[in-house]
Amino acid sequence: MISVRNLSKSFGANAVLKDISFDVAKGKTAVLLGKSGSGKSTMLRCLNLLEHWDSGHVEIAGAALGRTKQSGGDWRRWNAREEAEARQRIGMVFQQFNLFPHMTVLQNVMCGPKRILGKDEAASKKIALALLDQVGLAEKQGAYPAFLSGGQQQRVAIARALAMEPTVLLLDEITSALDPELVGEVLEVVRDLKRRGLTMVCVTHEIHFAEDVADQVIFMEDGLVVEEGPPESILANPGTERLRKFLTRFHAQNRGGSRVAA
Repeated sequence: MISVRNLSKSFGANAVLKDISFDVAKGKTAVLLGKSGSGKSTMLRCLNLLEHWDSGHVEIAGAALGRTKQSGGDWRRWNAREEAEARQRIGMVFQQFNLFPHMTVLQNVMCGPKRILGKDEAASKKIALALLDQVGLAEKQGAYPAFLSGGQQQRVAIARALAMEPTVLLLDEITSALDPELVGEVLEVVRDLKRRGLTMVCVTHEIHFAEDVADQVIFMEDGLVVEEGPPESILANPGTERLRKFLTRFHAQNRGGSRVAA
């Protein structure tokens, strides 16, 4: 479903992504794991065309992302309209919830289908109510974001992204702004989406999040893919010193804490 080949991205003299390559199969969940500054969020923003890479190639569902091959063989970068159309098929949920504060929960979720997909009021409402029920918030449809907990707001943000019927869903540190007791309810929504077969790429620095939801873990450091594999393999038996050190630091920082219930 997602194919990334030799992707590189720099901000001035700072190389953030260095020849990144990986694949995500249809219906699978990939977790980009690594400490802050490793390049994982920039990688996710490239997948949603919020950043433009310097070199390399990305395909989603077999089609090139961000550029079109012309008859002469040269590649043309997409214009703003083409990028906007692509984003309709690529859902993204951010660390901060970014809900519209002046809209109710129901209006937030209805907004995309109604204004962007062109569905009528009744169809948009039906979609929104079904998704709010899916994320366990049907009873909050008339509430405003300010009256919701952080976990509830994040679940609304996920429902809003799903309302656009995306091919893939990108999740950027979606639990890092939440109090520990609220993380579990968001993780349960992600687990449900995984059971439903939605292809997802999640960015996190939390090993427990990767253990809970990942089919594959892609460990990044300093703009490089250092190690990749199923979580039960590489998190239990890391093959590189870099990943071993990351895991050791994480467990040292969290020693004495409790893991979110599965």
